[in-house]
Amino acid sequence: MSARDQNPDSQRDALTEAGCDRIFVDKASGKIDRRPELDNALDYVRPGDTFVVTRLSRAARSLRHLLDLAAQLREREVGLLVLKQGIDTSTPGGRLQFHMFGAFDEFLRGLIVEGTLAGLASARARGRVGGRPAALHAHGAEMARALYER
Repeated sequence: MSARDQNPDSQRDALTEAGCDRIFVDKASGKIDRRPELDNALDYVRPGDTFVVTRLSRAARSLRHLLDLAAQLREREVGLLVLKQGIDTSTPGGRLQFHMFGAFDEFLRGLIVEGTLAGLASARARGRVGGRPAALHAHGAEMARALYER
């Protein structure tokens, strides 16, 4: 799930409409390595099954991980169907499309990271720092410490 789209309802709806028997949803960001529901889904599939995701970015956060996932599914004789991009790796054209979209996805992600880092550096150069404003100023912090130490 993306930080922007923490509610998985639309993804669940699309997967249900596609006829999925079982739906697995990780609640944390896809950037993290540990994705227990993805692992559960991979444990669940059997040869001849089709692993369905709504978008390539839902399955992996890097091209390397995406290619590893596709190879693992192929070795286990499990197809991959990506609903939004219309990719079906059970066909030669679908496999080509999968690799092309995976590369584009990683390229776009790199551009976003690069732009974000440039924006943060520009803001820092102008004296702005990110983050929430302090909840307590020095006087409030001193009062809290004094009350705590009583």
